Parts: sequence; structure tokens; C-alpha cells
Amino acid sequence: MSNIKERAALIDKAAKQMGKDAYKNNTNKSRIRRADFKKESPKMATLEEAIRNTGLKDGMTISFHHHFRGGDKVVNMVVDKLAEMGLKNLHLAASSLQDVHAPLIEHIKNGVITEISTSGLRGELATEISHGLMEKPVVFRSHGGRGSAIRNGELHIDVAFIGVSSSDPLGNSCGFSRSENAKSICGSLGYALPDAQNADHVVVLTDDLVDYPNTPCSISEHLVDYVVVCDSVGDSSKIASGAIRDTKNPRDILLAKQAAKVVINSGYFNDGFSIQTGSGGASLAVVKYIRESMLEKGIKASFALGGITAHMVKLHEEGLIDRLIDVQSFDRAAAESIKNDPNHREVSAIGYASADEPGSATHFLDIVILSALEVDVNFNVNVLVGSDGIIRGAIGGHPDTAADSGISIVVCPLLRGRIPCVVDEVTTLITPGSTVDVVVTEYGIAVNPNRPEIAERLREAGLNLVSMTDLKNRAQKMIGTPDPLPFGDKVVGIVMNRDGSVMDVIKNIVG
Repeated sequence: MSNIKERAALIDKAAKQMGKDAYKNNTNKSRIRRADFKKESPKMATLEEAIRNTGLKDGMTISFHHHFRGGDKVVNMVVDKLAEMGLKNLHLAASSLQDVHAPLIEHIKNGVITEISTSGLRGELATEISHGLMEKPVVFRSHGGRGSAIRNGELHIDVAFIGVSSSDPLGNSCGFSRSENAKSICGSLGYALPDAQNADHVVVLTDDLVDYPNTPCSISEHLVDYVVVCDSVGDSSKIASGAIRDTKNPRDILLAKQAAKVVINSGYFNDGFSIQTGSGGASLAVVKYIRESMLEKGIKASFALGGITAHMVKLHEEGLIDRLIDVQSFDRAAAESIKNDPNHREVSAIGYASADEPGSATHFLDIVILSALEVDVNFNVNVLVGSDGIIRGAIGGHPDTAADSGISIVVCPLLRGRIPCVVDEVTTLITPGSTVDVVVTEYGIAVNPNRPEIAERLREAGLNLVSMTDLKNRAQKMIGTPDPLPFGDKVVGIVMNRDGSVMDVIKNIVG
């Protein structure tokens, strides 16, 4: 009891020394600080301040995501600032690079960027690199392979620059916004999550700073070092562009209908099946043509995976797909859906497709429909290098989904213009033929000899089955045999396998 009395006396004495007015003032100041903190925080910085505070130095690795695709503004903005600040010899590790990133050419020439790791390249940047622009070859990884490489330290990121649709001052961020000031909506941030979780420093860039707390969020404040407000992080209207398109091409529609017949008769089209479609017009359109059969047979999908489109959202809203697992929202409809629908959820690249992640969604995938630039007689697929030797695509999740799915269906035309898509040997190996089950063309359907049970089902359904050699011979008969490509001796790209080994190399194209 005496101890309690002594403590009470000491507290009373301290209170008198402080004075009641001082106590009131201290309380008010605390309230003011909290009010200010809702608008600002120690993490708020200009882009240059954030760069300096991370300690970024010459030779380090910086990373970016591509959820805004052709509308991305963050890569060019940040690298321009790095050049202005005099940094050199940087390794740019982006989940993918687009046509819009052509300004990087000058930053490669002036020594700001000397290494690139990515899933894909397009446009003028890809053309210049294909001709030997860089001294060091670009390292290409699949989306699942990139996630694994980041997590296991093979691809160490010093500073991740992540463009987000909204953030509060502490860095709670996501790819949508609940405010009326939303400018740049991208939906899922799945490809940025491994970067946020593993980089030494994380800088979030946003054009929509909202009050704390910005919940639910994709990236927690505990992962974020700095928050930078800028005019615009991306143009949402350019997400659904390029490879991501709703096709009206009659040939693509024919291919989509044929691929739908393969799906329906594959033996995997059962109640509770799971599905993913690739980014090509024909593969995306397959969803529209299996819908009627789903309604007719009373079949529902358990989940749709990968890049989610408006078509997938429509089937989900109709009750034909229970859940959407979204690593990348391919259009505005998908981006809005992930904001409002608890059964439409975001997944990181690791949880999506990493081979060394036991719970990755691809391990539970029944059906995948993919596109291709080339397929050879051994079912090997190339989705990265054009038949002219120029890099013009992305690995994406192609080898990840083909390897893990119950059935992988590749959809491609026999010819594109005067260029054969079915060849003796692919220009660059991206997806091994051992993981490809069916190839659909407008001149017939080829089934991998390793899957005789699928061939039997399709044959019984009356589909036109042919061999890959037949398709290759038909293409040659129509346009002849193309001249060999004039490759040089310089390695401009290294294609990594899912397990971290080298799959293939890309040589420079001459002329």
C-alpha cells in the first residue's frame, strides 16, 4: 500500500510541475500532429529526394512493373530523373517493356542503363536491341521465373519504383481508387508484389494521394519507404492495346471457334474446371465461344486465372465462373471489378506461376489457351522473336501455364502474310514441346503424340486432326521455304528456363 501511495504522490507532484495549461497544450499538439499526419508523413518526398534517400548508386538494380502496358509513364519519368542526377551503369529489371519505352534507347547509349532483365520487349527499343544496341545481353524470364528469381535473390533489386493508382501518405497502395480524383486505374498489381516484398527500398509513385488509411490495399505501408506524388503514372486507356485486343479478324474468330471445340471435347471441360487464356486475340476470344456450351450443359468454372478481361468478368457476373484470380487486369472492366468484387482477387507473380511455389495457382489450372509467333514440328513454341529475327513479344506466363496445366492449347494461324507460323524449328525456344498438348490452326488441329487420349476424344468429336509435319509441309507448299535469317555472332538475349537454367540465346540480326 505504501508503494501505491508513494507512486500517487510522485504523479501528483509531476502534474503540478507541468501545470494544467501545459497538459492541455500538449494534448492539443498531439491532436494537431495526428491531423497533419493524415495529409503528410515523413515518407512523402519528391522523386529526386526519394532517389537520394534510398542511397541508389551507380551499378545498382532498379525495377518497374508493366500493369499500365502501353500507357506506362513511370519508367521513362524515373530513368529521365536518374540520368539528370548523373547515375550510370544501372540494371533495369522490369516485368516487361513496351513500345512507349523507346526513350530508353538514349539512356542505353549514354550509359545510364547497361543491363536489362525483363519478360518482353516491343517496338523501337526491341528493334535496336535486336541489332546489338547493348553490350550485355538482355535476360528474359517468364513471369513465374521472374518472381522466383526475385525471391531467391538471383535477381536482387536495390530500389523498386512502383506506379500505383492510389496511395495514402504512409504508402498503403493499390491499382484502383475509391476517391473521386482517380486518374490512372490499372487493377491488379500482381507483377509488382514480388518487387515490393523483396527490394531493399520501395518508392511508390501515384497521381492520387488519398487520406490514411487507403484500405484495402495491395502494398502495405510496412513495405514502402517513400511516396512520390506526380502528375500521372499511366494512361489507363492504353492497357487494352497491342497484343491485348478484342479481335474482329475473321481468321482469329475461326481459330477461336476451333479452339473452343477442343476445350469442350478435351475431357477437361467438366463442372468445376479452371481456365486461363493468353493475350492473343484468338485465345482471348475462346471464352465467348465456350459460354454457350457452359450454359447448355450447366457447367461452371471454379476459377479463371491470369490476365483477366471483360469477357471473364462477364462470365463471373453471370455466375459461370466462381472466382477470378487476377495477376494483371487486361482492361478497365477488369480493373473496376477487382475494386468492387471480393471474389475477384489479386495474386502476386509468385502465387500465380512460380515453379518453386507449391501453392501457385498454375499448379491447379486445368485448361490454358495460348497464342504463338511460331510452333515447330516438335510442338516447341516461340512467342518472343519474330520470323524476321526481331524481338517483338514477351514470354509472359506462356511456359509457366503450359507446364503446369492439365491441357495446354496453342492457337496460331498457319501463315501471317507470307510468313509461316508452323516451321521445322522455332527461331527461339520459349516453351518446350513436351509441355504443349494441342496446336490449333485454320487448316487442322495437331495433338502431341504424348497425349493420345486427347487425340481420341477430339477424333470422336469429328474434329480435323493432322500432324505438325503436315501443317509445316502445307505452309511450305503455299509460300516456299524462307531464306535463313542473317544472324550475327553477338548474343543480344538470354532466355531463362523456369528453373533458372538457360533455355536459349538470341543472336543479333544483321542488316
